[in-house]
Amino acid sequence: MKPTVQLAQTKTPDGQTMVLSQHGQDFYISLNKVQLMTSREYESELELARIGCKHLKNAAKSHVLIGGLGMGFTLRETLSLLGEQAKVTVAELIPDVIAWNRDLLAKINNNAMQDTRVIVKSHDVANIINQSSQTYDAILLDVDNGPTAMTSSGNSQLYQPAGLAAAMKALKPEGCLAIWSVNGDAGFGRLLKKEGLQYQLISVAAYKNARSKSRHIWLITEGQKRKR
Repeated sequence: MKPTVQLAQTKTPDGQTMVLSQHGQDFYISLNKVQLMTSREYESELELARIGCKHLKNAAKSHVLIGGLGMGFTLRETLSLLGEQAKVTVAELIPDVIAWNRDLLAKINNNAMQDTRVIVKSHDVANIINQSSQTYDAILLDVDNGPTAMTSSGNSQLYQPAGLAAAMKALKPEGCLAIWSVNGDAGFGRLLKKEGLQYQLISVAAYKNARSKSRHIWLITEGQKRKR
C-alpha cells in the first residue's frame, strides 16, 4: 500500500494548520486534520465555472473574478470556457496555496497559473469586490463551505446583505454571481429574496458519475426592482 506523503504545510491567517498531502495520484488539502478538498472529487468545482460562465460562451471579451483557488479546478475550467482575450482574476488569501497551485498541483490543473489571461492576487476576495464597480462579467466564489457551515466566521461577510450588494455593484449589468456551497440553505434563499435578488439553486455532483447530487451552486443576478 502506498503511503500518504505530506508535501507542504502552512498557516491560515487565523493560525490554523493547512496541509497538502499526496497518496498515489491523489492530492488532499486538510485544515487542522479535517479534509477540505481532494483531487478525487472536483466535479462540483467544474460546475461552478460552467454555470457561472455559461452566459459568456460567445463573448469576445470577458472578465471573471474567482474567489478561492483551491486546487485550481474552477480556474482550469473557466479558462477552457473563455476566449483568448478574456481575463481571469483569482483572489486567494493564502500565498502558499498560490505557490502549491503553481508548482505541486500544476499537473492536475493543466498549468492554469501559467496562462497569460490569469491575474493572481493574494488578497481577501471581499476587499477586491468592495473596491470594484461594474468590473466583472461573472464572480465565482468557492470560499469556505458556502453561506453556511463556515470554517472561518470572517468569510460570512460575503453572504450578508452588504457583501451581496457589493458583489452586485462589482458586476457588469448582465453579470452573475455564482457561489459553491455544501448545503442548499433555505435561509440564504430567503435572504436573497429579501434583498431583491433573483437566483437559481442548482444541485450538482461532487464527483463524476456520482449517484447523487450532494453539492450546490447558487446562481444570483439582479432582480428587476433592485437599483444600484
